[in-house]
Amino acid sequence: MIVNQWVPSAHYGDAIGDHIRATRDVLRGWGHQSDVFAAEIDDELEDEIRPWTDRDAGAGDVTLLHFAGASPMTSAFPRVRGRRVLVYHNITPARFFADYEPGLARGCAEGRKELATLSGSVDLAIGDSEFNRRELESVGFRSTAVVPILVNTDRLLTAPRLPALESQLQDGLTNILFVGRIAPNKKIEDHIRLAEHYKRYVDAYYRFIFVGRQDASPRYYTAIRALVAEYRMLPERFLFPGQVSEAELAAYYRNAHAYVSLSEHEGFCVPLVEAMTMDVPVLAYDAGAVGETMGGAGITFSPKDLEQAAEWLGALIYDHPLRESVVAGQRRRVPAFERTAVEPRLRHMLETVTQ
Repeated sequence: MIVNQWVPSAHYGDAIGDHIRATRDVLRGWGHQSDVFAAEIDDELEDEIRPWTDRDAGAGDVTLLHFAGASPMTSAFPRVRGRRVLVYHNITPARFFADYEPGLARGCAEGRKELATLSGSVDLAIGDSEFNRRELESVGFRSTAVVPILVNTDRLLTAPRLPALESQLQDGLTNILFVGRIAPNKKIEDHIRLAEHYKRYVDAYYRFIFVGRQDASPRYYTAIRALVAEYRMLPERFLFPGQVSEAELAAYYRNAHAYVSLSEHEGFCVPLVEAMTMDVPVLAYDAGAVGETMGGAGITFSPKDLEQAAEWLGALIYDHPLRESVVAGQRRRVPAFERTAVEPRLRHMLETVTQ
């Protein structure tokens, strides 16, 4: 059987891109012919991903469209032969970008409209979380299921050591980590405000590290850096290394004392799984799919009381029995995202649309 995947943009180091390639490898391992087709392909992936203009792109017995925004693939997908499966990775609501990037806000709004147009054109719609599946239902999809993202944590666990970087991170400061693009829904400004409370009530020897692309919203990134200056905080205590290599990412996780997520919209949040895998205790605001992904592990909280969150953060770092208990709970949660747990759900999905 030919099982192909479509994705508008194939990015190297991107969670969706990693998931799609892992899915392709699983399908090939089951004996299926499987390729990934994309409209935009990073240079690093040109040997792995085929152009969407390739005539084989529409030749699958089953075709999966990974949907995370508006694209020309939306109008083409209903005409694809064979079975059609939509895989929804969520779209950030337009309101988060409205004050910073009106063009992006319009794109997000258009993406949500496009999503609804496919409700009568697919054999199955998959959310990579229950949160996303419910959103699919809300816009008219009838046959839905949940198949979590295949998270490649082995690349972190087996990454080589980087002595120079790790030495810099082991200078006596407490490393508080966030991983993800610097975008308005991630609420990086709340991390800055959290740092002010943490400095005042817990510990002045801190360092907040934000690993991720900074080009999602340049105006937002500028506003974040300005906020650090407005609070008269030491700029060197807020690191923005941008997009990093896998070895560098592993080093940041290995040397993190805690992981913090204050995002207000997440459809899955892969870095939470990565942090738990790397034994970094997690403090996360419970929004979107965050509580679902954590599954009772770490410390999740709502409403967003940053003064209280600073106290919890201090406890995660300095209360060793609590820290050990949280890490143990996270270790129990991680197997839910391993291939042995996700592959049967992927196989069931394939059987559902082909029987």
